[in-house]
Amino acid sequence: MDYDFDTIIDRHNSDCIKFDFTAERHRPDDVLSYWVADMDFPTAPEITSAIIERASSGIFGYTDVKPHYEKAVSAWYTKRFGYTPKEQSLVVTPGVVFAIAAAIYAFTKPGDGVLIQNPVYYPFAETVQAQGRTLVTNDLVNKDDSGYYEIDFKDFERKIKENNVRLFLLCSPHNPVGRVWKRQELEQLAEICLENGVKVFADEIHSDFVYAPCRHIPFAALSDKVADNTILATAPTKTFNLAGLQVSDIFISNDEMRRNFLHALDAFGYSQKNTLGLVASEAAYTKGEAWFEAVKKYIEQNIDRSIAFIKKELPQVKVRKPEGTYLIWLDFRGLGLTCREIDDIILNKAKLWLDSGRIFGSSGQGFERINVCCSWSYLEQGLIRLAQAFTQL
Repeated sequence: MDYDFDTIIDRHNSDCIKFDFTAERHRPDDVLSYWVADMDFPTAPEITSAIIERASSGIFGYTDVKPHYEKAVSAWYTKRFGYTPKEQSLVVTPGVVFAIAAAIYAFTKPGDGVLIQNPVYYPFAETVQAQGRTLVTNDLVNKDDSGYYEIDFKDFERKIKENNVRLFLLCSPHNPVGRVWKRQELEQLAEICLENGVKVFADEIHSDFVYAPCRHIPFAALSDKVADNTILATAPTKTFNLAGLQVSDIFISNDEMRRNFLHALDAFGYSQKNTLGLVASEAAYTKGEAWFEAVKKYIEQNIDRSIAFIKKELPQVKVRKPEGTYLIWLDFRGLGLTCREIDDIILNKAKLWLDSGRIFGSSGQGFERINVCCSWSYLEQGLIRLAQAFTQL
């Protein structure tokens, strides 16, 4: 089946934050939006059909997860990553960030250290600090300023020992730097955490967007012992553009850890699930693969074309193809501008809304994140504006 990803869908006035949040500050036809990590593509038609069929009943009462749902999610993980989660280990939550908050509540106490690896998805830090835990950072190392990031394992272990770290928030694949962690890297992280009594929350929401020759390895797949120490978080929301339906899938193999996590959900007042979210998710994992493969191919083409454009038209901006995610991490530091000056030029001269690197931690200053999940013609408009704004300096 052929899918149309070239048609520009006007999302203004649909209450989406990607465009209408921007429109609160600028006229909708003035600023082009490439920030929030969702797509501008309609989801798979099989998912839409399933939602319509369920909605036609007109009944949206309390709904819960049944075995056929867990089977669908587990089968997707088995087929794509060679890892089958333990039966009855699934807990559905309204989002991965919600699950992070629940894990912090369940497995740490006020004052305990929670470790993250900056520059990283900014809700990690916000959620830690909002619960009165100590935020500990093990900054990734930008090797030779090439855009290829590595883990400083000595610093990782030292920070754990010195700061009473009880929980590590792993981003895999990493947002925003685009790394897909190798098995050796994951094993080293796992070993240090096991030796020091640190539980691991593995945010793997971008795991389906990994580009050859890289391969995503679920953290819990490293060994049974590692799985027993892991909260593995995934969701159909990035893969199938379903973020507004509020569903994420959290696998917790350890029975005691799962009970504690469920207790946290009770404390947060969360019980029954989003009816249409469950319907959409199950349809995605059982019927949406062909659409996903097509959209992934289109997105990778967008990535390749964007990088080629930037290297030609903006050679002073460093860029590297991400190994995973649909986000490109742009390094503007060579221009000799402050972070605020870069942001100002992008917003007020280029008329673009990107994600400023500073929101991902201090090591993100001088960078910008751009989301390429849109039609190429819309993306090209933004790239042209970006090049024109900075070449005029």
